[in-house]
Amino acid sequence: MQTTPVKRETENVKVLYVLSHPIQYFSQLLKELSEVIDMEVCYYSDISIKGGMDKDFGQKIAWDIPLLEGYKYFFLKNYRAGHVVNNKFLDVWNPGVWKVVQKSDAKVIIVNDWTYSSTWLLFLIARMKGKKVWVRADNPVSLEYQKSKKVLAIKKLVLKHILFKWFIDKCMYTGLQSREFYKFYGVPEKRLVFTPHAVNNEFFQAANIKDKSELQRIKSEKKIPVEKKIILFVGKYISRKRPFDLLQAFASLNSNDYYLVLAGEGLLRPDIEKWIAERKLQNVLLTGFVNQSELPLYYSMADVFVLCSDVETWGLAVNEAMNFAKPVIVSDSCGCSSDLVKHGQNGFVFKTGDTEQLTTCLKKLLEDDRFRENAGMRSLEIINGYSVGSIVSNIQTALHS
Repeated sequence: MQTTPVKRETENVKVLYVLSHPIQYFSQLLKELSEVIDMEVCYYSDISIKGGMDKDFGQKIAWDIPLLEGYKYFFLKNYRAGHVVNNKFLDVWNPGVWKVVQKSDAKVIIVNDWTYSSTWLLFLIARMKGKKVWVRADNPVSLEYQKSKKVLAIKKLVLKHILFKWFIDKCMYTGLQSREFYKFYGVPEKRLVFTPHAVNNEFFQAANIKDKSELQRIKSEKKIPVEKKIILFVGKYISRKRPFDLLQAFASLNSNDYYLVLAGEGLLRPDIEKWIAERKLQNVLLTGFVNQSELPLYYSMADVFVLCSDVETWGLAVNEAMNFAKPVIVSDSCGCSSDLVKHGQNGFVFKTGDTEQLTTCLKKLLEDDRFRENAGMRSLEIINGYSVGSIVSNIQTALHS
């Protein structure tokens, strides 16, 4: 069941929401928050609006959905204009954030992550002005256990003993792994707010193409034989997404009944093409960059969705696939694996890098039509609990607590 935000008076709790740049996954959240909260959005960079270079895709990217509609916003002057925004400390530099926070009448400032230099400047002035600062991040605790003792010692000093202790009032977690991350760094339960990672469920569910004849037409248009069962990957062709694991598992299936679609683009494309050619692998489609408006076509066609990353703080493509009632196979390094995947019910979680296990999971879903269909319906049930409305309602409750 979708959670609907409660309409109530919030004029006395003005919010400033600070983001690095307009992001397609946040647009609906910002719009719905603005409908029930007196809120303004501040951006460090406009690179995603101008169609800036994405180094992982290996090309300039301009999203074809509105990113700035339905809410108030402004851009700060960025002295790193044109620079790729990729979660590095100096990807942006906005000294104007000092004046913005100083003059703002917002009682609460929400920031996404603590990565950027401008955000640390914001922390300082917000504390000096007595404003409440909330941080929303999706860091999974599982990645912390992979770090060296030296790195963990430094992070505990910075996060546990400085940032979370002196500068952050509430921590907004996106799932179980995120919740445990905050607790790992000493944040008490009373300061935690659940804001589940979500996509625009209504948009994707409405875009699901269920008519079989229409799906056959789309397959034919994409030059995919209509009788093939489709395994779908959506994302960048980069090392941390481990596309070769999926290629190896697909090759191990050794069946002409299946078709692998890698919906995306990236720097590994030449290596992927070479790998496919050397093994004379058939039934593989590399789509190139797929924009938001076209993605539903691929999700609708798919029979199984796979995400096999070795570093993935969440994996919002899994949310998207589940909105199309698709079973999902996800590596245990993906942050969403603890929340969205009920092993053996709506799909499987496999050990990262274990291509034999991944192959087995694919076989179980592809060879059992009834199980695959039931798993897809279970995915849809689960994802309805991870909605933008849930985030808005929980933020409202926290603002009034």
